[in-house]
Amino acid sequence: MRVEIDSHSGFCFGVVTAIGKAEQAIASGCKVLSLGDIVHNAEEQRRLEDMGLRTIDHSGITAVDGETILVRAHGEPPSTYAILNQNNIPYIDATCPVVARLQKRVKEAYEQMSEVGGQVVILGKRGHAEVVGLSGQINDDCIVVESTDDLHLVDFSRPITLLSQTTQSLELFSEVADEIRRRSTTPDQIFLHDTVCRQVANREQLLRDFAQRFDVVIFVCGRKSSNGKVLYGVCHEANPRSYCVENEGEIEASWLANAESVGVCGATSTPAWLMERVAKYIETL
Repeated sequence: MRVEIDSHSGFCFGVVTAIGKAEQAIASGCKVLSLGDIVHNAEEQRRLEDMGLRTIDHSGITAVDGETILVRAHGEPPSTYAILNQNNIPYIDATCPVVARLQKRVKEAYEQMSEVGGQVVILGKRGHAEVVGLSGQINDDCIVVESTDDLHLVDFSRPITLLSQTTQSLELFSEVADEIRRRSTTPDQIFLHDTVCRQVANREQLLRDFAQRFDVVIFVCGRKSSNGKVLYGVCHEANPRSYCVENEGEIEASWLANAESVGVCGATSTPAWLMERVAKYIETL
């Protein structure tokens, strides 16, 4: 059986940077607390916890005593930084540069829409850390939609600016944008900003091509990974014999029946070492 790992899968730049900053701080002797999971992958979380990283939620910020907070790649709303500064809590800002630029664009869009009585619409997953950070830039005065089914929340008689969470699907963004244009009573007052991260979006076609080359595909990602859900969907559409697992222990031998080739791939939150471990396990079956 031939087993191959997708060379385009694995951590994106933002995640690599955030983990690198955490490892560097821990190595220097800092007690580091990640504000939320540093990456949506349980296996990588465990590895970092073994190094000394701890994870807290927002309710635990004011109880910090002598530790350093890590703001992860997803970013945070201004209110979080205000709490950190008010309490003199040291922090490492590992917000992905792509997300930081998008936060700035959200604020600019809000200012423009405020001048004309318009609305800011963000395509994204409600409650996702990045989306919370984006909407927090404008005191949550925006509309978050997850698909065209949510567009009933939008007033189509008013100007609209549409932006997107960086890890959304380009296809979904296009679908939502087209529907907004179609329903609007003032199409010339519709402003569309495709803010999907290309490092993530470009993986879709690469992953589709990869999945079609194998009898079976094993997609490795954490269950909390929003990006993982999107990319696994791409895999499964390209190859119905695609299976999603968090680690090698979830693989069923029956999936590989009569397979001469197996492709191993993953999300932007999947570490390369984990895909390698999964590939080695498959070779032993």
